Amino acid sequence: MTYEETIDWVFTRLPMYQRQGKEAFKKDLTNIIAFAKYLGNPEKKFKTIHVGGTNGKGSTSHMIASVLQEAGYKVGLYTSPHLKNFTERVRVNGEEISKESVVAFFKDNKEFLERQGLSFFEMTVGLAFNEFAVQEVDIAVVEVGLGGRLDSTNIIIPEVSVITNIGLDHTQFLGETLPEIAFEKAGIIKNNIPVVIGQWQEETIGVFKKKAKECSAELEVASEKKVTYKTDLLGSYQLYNIKTAVGAIKKLKGFVVSEEHLKNGLLNVVRNTNLQGRWQVLQYNPKVICDTAHNKEGLTYVLSQLKKEKYEKLHIVLGMVSDKKVEDVLAMFPKEATYYFCKPEIPRGLCEKKLKINAKAVGLKGEVYGSVSEAFSFAKKQLGEQDLCYIGGSTFVVAEIL
Repeated sequence: MTYEETIDWVFTRLPMYQRQGKEAFKKDLTNIIAFAKYLGNPEKKFKTIHVGGTNGKGSTSHMIASVLQEAGYKVGLYTSPHLKNFTERVRVNGEEISKESVVAFFKDNKEFLERQGLSFFEMTVGLAFNEFAVQEVDIAVVEVGLGGRLDSTNIIIPEVSVITNIGLDHTQFLGETLPEIAFEKAGIIKNNIPVVIGQWQEETIGVFKKKAKECSAELEVASEKKVTYKTDLLGSYQLYNIKTAVGAIKKLKGFVVSEEHLKNGLLNVVRNTNLQGRWQVLQYNPKVICDTAHNKEGLTYVLSQLKKEKYEKLHIVLGMVSDKKVEDVLAMFPKEATYYFCKPEIPRGLCEKKLKINAKAVGLKGEVYGSVSEAFSFAKKQLGEQDLCYIGGSTFVVAEIL
């Protein structure tokens, strides 16, 4: 198969949470354990840092990887979802896995994958772990896909476990309350492995302390530490992620990371890892910004950042997925903006007409457009030189723009 045929098979043949939603969610680790064994347990051939949480885990993972690269290590990085290309999910020192490697991997393992009935995410985790073993990385930063306890990445025994924060996201899978969700996220805490909690939250800290005690795992809360480091990732909310990344690095044993490595790694995250979509400025005069924040907690920080911007008129290209509690999220958005409602091109995408109805109920005004690109194209025509356009509401909206 060609690369395009391979990716088409991966996307359409098997269930994928990001596109389909709840029906693609697996409730145990049976498949990934079987697949890892079939591959020769590649996850045991390199060291790892495991990063979970509701918001900030992608940025935090990229920060940690960047710092370790600056320290001279060969670093694997597994993240999800991708924005533009499937290969973004698996990187070594910032370089995406080659298309040839993707084709070869699925060609070699297709019979097993079909027989076992693996999900999209289970397959990509296997791909990542296999690639990191082949590339002989010194360490891999592995981002949790969904939850933690039952996530396919949770077959690793990391050097450090990281949980950034807890928010009410994916409640249909993880629970309706913060403590319930925290319980699922706490599933990545392992016996005698230090754990760094990104943010102190009264509702969830007890869950983490209990799990850490059961596992004899040293626990540290990063938000209680003072740091002076800066990062090239824009947005004041990145301060939480800086503290979390630094906390994780400082718990890492057997790796030599100096203050200079920390400083330079945090200042060169985009260059070292090619991270996109986090308060990313696409153009100036008029200014266009996109951000992948898509839940209440993440948008709290992003919309606070938006208030600090100076502009004459605010334009917002907005799309969401259908399994979010959109009413709560929409109520957070500024009412003085002009909205361009659209639907991301995935099965889970929320109909733009329904989005407009929900938005109107909380005082947001705008029109509907047939696609994300059409909405952005129309918005650009309305922009004055001193205006600001924000694009967001869903990772998939940002992906289509980029």
